[in-house]
Amino acid sequence: MPKLNGGEIIIESLKKENVEVIFGYPGGAVLNLYDALYNSSLTHYLGRHEQGVVHAADGYARSTGKVGVCIATSGPGGTNLVTGLANAQMDSIPLVAFTGQVASSLIGKDAFQEADITGISLPITKHNFLVTDIKELAQTIKEAFYIARSGRPGPVLIDLAKDVTQAVAEFNYPDKVNLPGYKPTFEGHKLQINKAAQAINQASRPLLYVGGGAIISGAQKEIKQLVNKSKIPITTTLMALGIYPEDEDLALEMLGMHGTRYANMATIETDLLIAVGARFDDRVTGKLDEFAAQAKIIQIDIDPAEIGKNVEVDIPIVGDIKRVLQELIPHLNPREFGSWQQRIAELKQKYPLTYQSEEQEIIKPQFIMEEIDKYTTGDATIVTEVGQHQMWAAQFHKYRKPRQFITSGGLGTMGYGLPAAIGAQIGQPDEKVFLIAGDGSIQMNIQELGTAQTYNIPIKIIIFNNKYLGMVRQWQEIFYEKRYSATKIPAPDFVKLGEAYGIWSRSVQKKSEFDTALKEAIEHQGPAILDIHIPEDENVYPMVPAGAGLKDMIGG
Repeated sequence: MPKLNGGEIIIESLKKENVEVIFGYPGGAVLNLYDALYNSSLTHYLGRHEQGVVHAADGYARSTGKVGVCIATSGPGGTNLVTGLANAQMDSIPLVAFTGQVASSLIGKDAFQEADITGISLPITKHNFLVTDIKELAQTIKEAFYIARSGRPGPVLIDLAKDVTQAVAEFNYPDKVNLPGYKPTFEGHKLQINKAAQAINQASRPLLYVGGGAIISGAQKEIKQLVNKSKIPITTTLMALGIYPEDEDLALEMLGMHGTRYANMATIETDLLIAVGARFDDRVTGKLDEFAAQAKIIQIDIDPAEIGKNVEVDIPIVGDIKRVLQELIPHLNPREFGSWQQRIAELKQKYPLTYQSEEQEIIKPQFIMEEIDKYTTGDATIVTEVGQHQMWAAQFHKYRKPRQFITSGGLGTMGYGLPAAIGAQIGQPDEKVFLIAGDGSIQMNIQELGTAQTYNIPIKIIIFNNKYLGMVRQWQEIFYEKRYSATKIPAPDFVKLGEAYGIWSRSVQKKSEFDTALKEAIEHQGPAILDIHIPEDENVYPMVPAGAGLKDMIGG
C-alpha cells in the first residue's frame, strides 16, 4: 500500500467517494490538506466566508442529490460553519464538512484558534468525528459519507487534528462500513403497507401531503403514479415544490402559513391524509389539534423519530419512500374523477392565487415571478434567500420537476441564497439559475458576489428591493399596530456594489423597463444583478397567523 500523509489520504478518499467539487476557505490548521489539494484533480471553489462555503456545498447537494463537501480551518473557521450545518440538518441535506483542529497535544489547552467544534456542532449534525490517529482517517471518511447520504441524510463533520494531516501512513480505503448502532430501515412493513392501501381504497376524500423527503428519496415517478392511478389531490410543503407538476389539475401546490387557500381547505375537508416524507412542521399545520381533524392519517417516513412526533398517526410506515410507494401502488384501486376531485376543481377556481395588479409603472413582486416563469417556460432553478420574496417565489412560479426550488426551509436562514445559488449553478452548469433575494437578506453574505465573479458563475440575481425587512415589517403591520421597530433597512446602491465586484448590474424602477432588463440579464454570459424596486408595503397573502388554525387564513 502507498504511504501518504494525512492531507493526501483525505484527497484520495474523496476521489474514492466520487467527489468532484469542494468548497473551502484555507487556514493554518488545514494547510497540509490544501497542499495535497494543489495538484489534485478535484475542483476547489474558494468562498469569501466559511458560512458562504457551507451554504454553497448545501446548494450543490440540493441541486445534484450528491454529498456536498466543504473545508474550514480551526477556531473561527469551524464556528463560522455552524449556521450552515444547522441549516442542512433541519432540511436533511447530505454534507461532509472537514474542519482543522490544533495538534492533538494541544487539544483542551486553549491553544491559538482552538474551538471544540465537535462539541459545538453535536446538536446540529447527524454525526461528527474528531480524528487524532491517522490510522483511523480513511475509515472515518468512509463512515462519514455513508452516514451523510444514507437513511435520512444530514451533515457530518470531521474535525482533523493538525498532526493527523501531517503524519504518514499506508492508504487503504475500506470497501464497506459496519456500524452496528446505525441501521436505517429501507423496506416498509408489509402489513402496514396493506393497511395503508385498504385505507386509501376506502377513503372518499384522500389527500397526499408530500414533503422534502420524497425528493430526497427520488420518488417523483412513484408520486406521479400514485396521483394518476388513484386520482388523489396532492399538496406539498415548501421543501417538496416540483415533486409533482404544479400545472396539473390535481396539484394544490403549497399548504400551510403561506400556502394556497384551496390546499388548506382540502386539508380541512379530507378524510384521509397521506403524509409522505413530511414532518408536520408548525408552518404547515398551524394549530395542531385542528390540523386535518376529520382525517385518518398515514405517515410514511424513513426516520422513525418523525412518526407521530407532532401529530397522532393511525397508520405509520417506516421506510424509504420510493420503496414503500413501489410496494403500495400495486395494491391501490384505479379511480376516476368523482365528487372529491370536482370539489378540488371548484376550490381552485374559486380561490386562485392572485394579487392586486397595477396598471401604472409599479412593479409587483408577484408579477416578477410570473414573468420569470413565462420567460423560462418553467425550465429554471429558483434559489431564494429568506423572507417575503421566498414566499412569492414559492407561490407565483410553477414548479414542474424536483430540485427546481432550493431554499432554506426549517431554519429559515437569511444569507443562504447567494452562496447556495452559486453551489446550485456549479452542480447544474447547464441550468438557468435565478437567485430571488430580498435587499435585507442578500446583505448577510453579499461578499460571495466575489466568488460568483471570480469563477464567472452565471447566476441571475433578482433583488426585491423594498427597503425593509419585509416579512418582519408585515408582522408588525398586522399584529403590532404598525409599530415598525428596527425593520427599515436602507439598502446600498446594489448596481454600484455589483459593478465594484465586476458584475453586470441594472436598476429597474418601472414596470415598462422590466422585460428588457430581464432579457439582458439572462442573455449576459456571466453573473448578473437586477435591483428591482417594489412597493414598501406589499404583503404576502394568504397568511395563517402563528398558532391559528388553517381555517383562520387571512386573504387568498
